[in-house]
Amino acid sequence: MAATGETPIALTIAGSDSSGGAGIQADLKTFTVFGVYGASVITALTAQNTRGVSAIHAVPAPFVTRQIDAVATDLKVRAVKTGMLNDADVVRAVADGVRRHNLHPLVVDPVMVATSGDVLLRSDAVEAVRTELLPLADLITPNLPEAAHLLACPLAGGEAEMEAQARALLALGPAAVLLKGGHGEGAEAVDVLVQRNRAPLRLAMARIGTPNTHGTGCTLSAAIAARLALGDSLEVAVREAKRFVHAALLAGVKQKIGNGAGPLDHLHGLRKGHGH
Repeated sequence: MAATGETPIALTIAGSDSSGGAGIQADLKTFTVFGVYGASVITALTAQNTRGVSAIHAVPAPFVTRQIDAVATDLKVRAVKTGMLNDADVVRAVADGVRRHNLHPLVVDPVMVATSGDVLLRSDAVEAVRTELLPLADLITPNLPEAAHLLACPLAGGEAEMEAQARALLALGPAAVLLKGGHGEGAEAVDVLVQRNRAPLRLAMARIGTPNTHGTGCTLSAAIAARLALGDSLEVAVREAKRFVHAALLAGVKQKIGNGAGPLDHLHGLRKGHGH
């Protein structure tokens, strides 16, 4: 745990969602609910709402570097997560910043496509993520389509295939892989956590029927980073983050924000009088 009197700090390196449900905005809300101070490096601006992304304004890679340097040379960052990185130059700038400032534990959410189906990672950046960023990661959190894209293979069709793909992703260099099954079928949403020299961990929750899933992946990776910043082990952080997201999805079922895929309820814990 953080030393007495020391505020735990987490850093998100991601894109801005103007509608507030995903990206930097979701990450900072999640950090706050867990009692963690949030810092941010913005990699892209999106003109976005619950119905989709209408425009993306990329932040130049050198300015991403300046933001990382500004935060890392002043704040004692205890955990980092990455989200939307947009293009290969930004991916390389982030990987370089992680190496230079030893920014760990590092949770990489390989954001490629928004909930609405809009592409958030240019094709030239996929290889950069694969070769530059994944080997630096302490954990990566792909969903089924992202895993298939990173491995250039079909979507996993069951838990055995999920574990095989998680192992294949582990071979690309990260210390651990959380392959998320939210895009799958069945009564349960099953995630698989695979680490080197350990038995795989199956994490299952009842599947929630709701259109309000905007920002789910961002929120999960941010919650994991927050718990790591608080001093949790990886397995505890993943379990607590999954529990948080499940509760946020449940709480958000009746929310009416926007006219498309609304966000989950990041602030449910605060309304109940407890964040973590």
